[in-house]
Amino acid sequence: MCGITGIFAFNLIGKMNMIHLAKATMALARRGPDFQDIYHDSFVGLGHRRLSIIDTSEAANQPMWDNTQRYAIAFNGEIFNFRELRQELQNKGVSFFSQSDTEVLLKLYIHEKEACLNRLNGFFAFCIYDKQEQTFFLARDRYGVKPLLYLYDEDKFLFASEMKSLLQYGIDKTLDYTSLYTYLQLNYIPAPNTIFQSVKKLLPGHWLKVGSKQLALGSYYSIPYDPIAVRNNTMTYDEAKEKFRSLLEASVQRRLEADVPLGAFLSGGIDSSVITGLATRHKPDLHTFSIGFRDEKFFDETEYARLVARHFQTEHTVFSLSNDDLYQHVHTILNYLDEPFADSSAINVYILSKETRKHATVALSGDGADELLGGYNKHAAHYRVLHRGWKENLVGNLLPFWKVIPQSRNNPFSNKARQFRRFADGMNMSSRERYWRWLGFTAENTALNLLSQRSKEQLIYSEYTTRKSELLATVPDKENLNDILLSDTQLVLPNDMLTKVDLMSMANGLEVRNPFLDVELVNFIFSLPDNFKIDTTLRKRILQDTYRDFLPAKLYNRPKKGFEVPLLKWLRREMKSLITDDLLSEKFISEQKIFNYNSVNKLKQQLFSSNPGDAHAQVWGLLVFQWWWRSAGINS
Repeated sequence: MCGITGIFAFNLIGKMNMIHLAKATMALARRGPDFQDIYHDSFVGLGHRRLSIIDTSEAANQPMWDNTQRYAIAFNGEIFNFRELRQELQNKGVSFFSQSDTEVLLKLYIHEKEACLNRLNGFFAFCIYDKQEQTFFLARDRYGVKPLLYLYDEDKFLFASEMKSLLQYGIDKTLDYTSLYTYLQLNYIPAPNTIFQSVKKLLPGHWLKVGSKQLALGSYYSIPYDPIAVRNNTMTYDEAKEKFRSLLEASVQRRLEADVPLGAFLSGGIDSSVITGLATRHKPDLHTFSIGFRDEKFFDETEYARLVARHFQTEHTVFSLSNDDLYQHVHTILNYLDEPFADSSAINVYILSKETRKHATVALSGDGADELLGGYNKHAAHYRVLHRGWKENLVGNLLPFWKVIPQSRNNPFSNKARQFRRFADGMNMSSRERYWRWLGFTAENTALNLLSQRSKEQLIYSEYTTRKSELLATVPDKENLNDILLSDTQLVLPNDMLTKVDLMSMANGLEVRNPFLDVELVNFIFSLPDNFKIDTTLRKRILQDTYRDFLPAKLYNRPKKGFEVPLLKWLRREMKSLITDDLLSEKFISEQKIFNYNSVNKLKQQLFSSNPGDAHAQVWGLLVFQWWWRSAGINS
């Protein structure tokens, strides 16, 4: 796991950016604390920061060249089937000078070019420079575990693992108001777009080739979901459970390969508990890690994590935190963000990663199970809308009542009222509009009203509708749950969940591996009917049933709480002055000219009222943007 950056200059003007290569590489230091090196010639440069995981020797340092000195690679990620691929290549007469997966990837590309991508089981973002052909070839893994951003103009092509690296080249920082409008709704910005007009994200499962002022994009993978094939699938539920069990265990076993200490995140939920249990079959001395919230018993799940740790006899460490412990990290995290990203659970992931890094360099996690198998409340809500009866209709008919009941996420009753309100709002929407509304915290009209008149004039609404249509392309007019899960896997998973984990773990030099995102397992899951994943009583059904005799019985039949922080309390107390006197003050917003203060003020009033609803998430999104805007030195 590492940080990568590079430049391909098309002319002398572009070549002037070469002087920033070392700074751009250094900006990724926290992703790769173990080694740094750069390569540059007249018009091409590559930079690499290394986090040593497999073959920690100097032989595996990067940028890495093949024996002929024609090809060089800058690679971020892991190839879990590299030993099998290495043996295949050796059988063809290929020799190796290291024990690394990096060299295997480089030499596989030399022999198979773009076709090599279909052979890889792992997560990655990489660039291969062909010195003879004078081209860059870049690719990103199938599900977007690893990030890859780029800028392409008439003078140059730039790429990097993070925006903070691209900023070192002095790039144009003109805001993309369509991205801002989307961000205000979702609290993140979906690929391929970023907050800047000049920068794009390479989509998961895609490759990119650059040479002589020409850029070509292509796709090498999409989830093989065929609704007709799913309906005709004759596999029984018991047969599906057995295959699911086999594929997941193989995936976990692949991800135990490391030449450094390896552990596992253990929240006490089903996902991480299954991964932990499977890992202990092959690594009996597994070290597990979780965080608890001393002041927030509603969110604390350490009792269940300890139960699982005892059950599988892991060496378990709990990082027990107070609200003050959590809050002390907020400014550090805000300073690290180089693009607006307002999933507040990033704070928890940052602290968990920071503490885990003191004991291990690699951690397994349960990320991806919720999106693949229907683990969220919204999935149950979609299911109920599609199979509505008198109970669902009653909740919908009581919408006027839910609107006046106090709502917040901080206690069970008001949180249930909040959920009923969202459910009732979405019941009578079209499939796409309901999906879009339940993705985010802020409705389109509300988000639009938050923008100033000047910002609205710079927002190209037709561009927004085009982007939204592309993001919702996998939601048909008459959807089923598999359609929703496919959309979440392509939209929410890479742009929110995996972005959060990558940013917060790599900020601490920790590699996180996701066994649920093995290509063989994902392909299998999307061949199954949706009732194998969710029904009226059970979410992630096949996962829970497969491992019911494997896990402690106490883990079952308890509510899903999520990985949340006491955001509402912070905003009302510790961060109140930041809201009232600084970043969301009338003076700041009037001078900035991006937002409509009257709308922002109404949101602030809701936040401090007895009926905050989701105002805390909306205000947090605004604060994150404002902090980033000021830190990045953006000219409005």
